[in-house]
Amino acid sequence: MGPNGAGKTTLLRMLATLHRPTAGTLVVMGHDLPAQAQLVRPHLGYLGHDPLVYLDLTPLQNLEFFADLYGINRPRERIEELLEQVGLLARAFEPVRTFSRGMAQRLGIARLLLHHPSLLLLDEPTSGLDASGAALLDRVVADGASVVLVTHDVERAVQVADRVMVLRSGRVRLECATRGLDPAAFRVEYERQIA
Repeated sequence: MGPNGAGKTTLLRMLATLHRPTAGTLVVMGHDLPAQAQLVRPHLGYLGHDPLVYLDLTPLQNLEFFADLYGINRPRERIEELLEQVGLLARAFEPVRTFSRGMAQRLGIARLLLHHPSLLLLDEPTSGLDASGAALLDRVVADGASVVLVTHDVERAVQVADRVMVLRSGRVRLECATRGLDPAAFRVEYERQIA
């Protein structure tokens, strides 16, 4: 968590091996980044503000493309399962450019999960989603993968996360476990740290 410009998205993109760190050490799943990025990438799922799907392709074509990149066995079965899960099976043959922002984000969730990643990197993933889309994402997160979540929702973060970290100007201002943490009291401390 942190204010706009605190470095949250940059940190997530470094964890996703999309940006190189300019200083310090970054270890993900026991591997040094960026030197061992190729060992980490197959286990990552990244969903940012942009769902990272091709607008001129259909949901089916998008997921077939990504399934091929990940070397997924029996991709059609997995793709249909995910399109059903995100509520897009009936729209599987329509170009994504005709979709609403929320529908494109739902397709991004399907892309995120396609290869069964063990680490999900989520940057404000409910942006553009309606209540049922946000609930879908909650079910996804509850499925057992480890999750790093960027959010501005302080109370929700305290309720769903094991640990929280507050960034300001690219620096960690606060990091703590959430067990026993009072959301209202944490909000006061959060506001103090980002002031």
